[in-house]
Amino acid sequence: MSQEKLMHYQVDPWNCYMMRVRRRRMEEEDEMERVMRIVSESAVVIFSSSSCCMCHAMKSLFCGMGVNTMVHELDQDSKGKQMEKTLMRLLATNSTTLPVVFIGGKLVGSMDTLLAFHVNGSLVQLLKQAGALWL
Repeated sequence: MSQEKLMHYQVDPWNCYMMRVRRRRMEEEDEMERVMRIVSESAVVIFSSSSCCMCHAMKSLFCGMGVNTMVHELDQDSKGKQMEKTLMRLLATNSTTLPVVFIGGKLVGSMDTLLAFHVNGSLVQLLKQAGALWL
């Protein structure tokens, strides 16, 4: 009888693993929806960290161009770490790459991509198309 009770309470490791995987996917989907909702609220959205010098430089670049940006500080968000992981998945990188910038609802990239667009002159065109810059 004690063996029957033991078997009744045993847990299948594969099922436990699959439950964790499903739960994690649901959380990731929730974070992806949240990122997309935030991105849809403004022509230019910067996902940033308040203590990141590159993030500050990106915010200063847009400010100097006269662009009104929506800045989402991940370090001040209770789910910021999960959102950062979601952003890293979008960028297809395993390393932390803040800031992450969306223009016109589309992922543009991180600092290196934005600076390349700025240097070759295509950043202004992107901002005009998104309605964030009137020159």
